[in-house]
Amino acid sequence: MNISEFLEGYIRATNSHDFSNVASFVATDAIYWFTKNEYKNIESIQAYFENTWNLIKDEVYSISDVEWIVNEEHSAVCLYTYHWEGYYEGKLVSGKGKATNVMKKVNNEWKLIHEHLSPLT
Repeated sequence: MNISEFLEGYIRATNSHDFSNVASFVATDAIYWFTKNEYKNIESIQAYFENTWNLIKDEVYSISDVEWIVNEEHSAVCLYTYHWEGYYEGKLVSGKGKATNVMKKVNNEWKLIHEHLSPLT
């Protein structure tokens, strides 16, 4: 799987709302930065995802304007704009922001080792 296919698969897994699908893309020692919080292990990352899915019903997550700033044999970094839409307390809500993802090869498979999401203000 090339790195672009990996990223597309990660987004599909996120939209499955099943963390077992997401976990296959994430390194066990990954660090995620979401807005004001930091998550330093797979369990805390899972809790964040599942809380978001419970809070924002039927959320659809998408990305655009992907820019690969590093794309090497064993590491890759991309920047993109993320978009989300779903229902909060029965009302359709949406947002977007900027993202940075860092991937590395682990046992010859791509894994996400860092994600940083910041909402646009």
